[in-house]
Amino acid sequence: MKFRVGKAALFEGLHIVQNVVGVRTTLPILSNVLINAEESGLALTTTDLDVSVRCRVEAEVERTGSTTLPVRRLSSIVRELPDASVELDADDKDVASVKCGSSFFKIIGLSEEEFPPLPEAAGEQNYALDQGVFREMLRKTSYASSDDETRYVLNGVLLSFKASKLTMVATDGRRLALVENEVEFPKESEAEMILPTKAVNELAHTLGDEGDLRIRAGQNQIVFEYNDVVLASKLVEGTYPNYRQVIPSQCEERVTIDRDSLLTALRRVSLLTTDKSNATKLTFGDNRVVLSANTPDVGEARESVPIKYTGKEISVAFNPEYMMDPLKNLTSDEIYVELTDELSPGVIKCEIPFLYVLMPMRVS
Repeated sequence: MKFRVGKAALFEGLHIVQNVVGVRTTLPILSNVLINAEESGLALTTTDLDVSVRCRVEAEVERTGSTTLPVRRLSSIVRELPDASVELDADDKDVASVKCGSSFFKIIGLSEEEFPPLPEAAGEQNYALDQGVFREMLRKTSYASSDDETRYVLNGVLLSFKASKLTMVATDGRRLALVENEVEFPKESEAEMILPTKAVNELAHTLGDEGDLRIRAGQNQIVFEYNDVVLASKLVEGTYPNYRQVIPSQCEERVTIDRDSLLTALRRVSLLTTDKSNATKLTFGDNRVVLSANTPDVGEARESVPIKYTGKEISVAFNPEYMMDPLKNLTSDEIYVELTDELSPGVIKCEIPFLYVLMPMRVS
């Protein structure tokens, strides 16, 4: 196998695929990138057996063939090379020579025969979306997913393709984020699936702002195709909890707040919270909300933000990090906070089909 490729193109391709590879892997081959040199160019593939990524890179291929090389080491080498053409020549014992300008490296790889095949989804369900729309939906929900291994079914994002809509949901039991978008797909493609966190992170890392995204899903596998990238992932097995039942059916008060002002105030007040005492109290009164944090042995903070509200006074305490997460990921100028009392969940909404349910904290 022998080819020449631009340094920037090779580095970009390695950057796309290397995040899948764990720092510590049980099988040495899983630390490697499979490089297929074909007449049409290069295909770079990595996998951790749950998530696999393949991307294509334009190159001048002098001799076709395949090998696998340690992806992080190769990426580090390419990053430091001068901005010039890179020549890679691998022999039949999987020893690769890399030349660029006056630089020369020899890297020992492993046979491609040891590399696991890229999984294929049966394609029972097919969907077509815009990349930017899908990435934004992930951004507005994924922060609310759980990382608790004992609640494995919550370690990801629910994709619900129903009634000509994609509903995306993430929850960790203390908060829930939901966003909807209209999508055209045939009735027989209606389905629900749980996309694991690692695949969510890879998509957030590699999806573009625009362009076509094709999704094929089978019983326990899902494949995303976009640009020159193919990402395949196992789905989380199990049944997602009935998220509709935790969304309050009605509220007593609705407050209009400038999103940026509330986020800035929460950031400042949360500086006086600790891991053990992390509640921020919000007191909604006549056209203003007072945010306060009182932490023993640390001190206290108070901040006031103007709001559109003339209802009854309500005081409720929330985890400030959980309240800031949706504010950081929304783009609306104004948000709406719906409240009933200090023990009922609060709901954040905006002008798009989005909602965020947050459980209150008890404070003495």
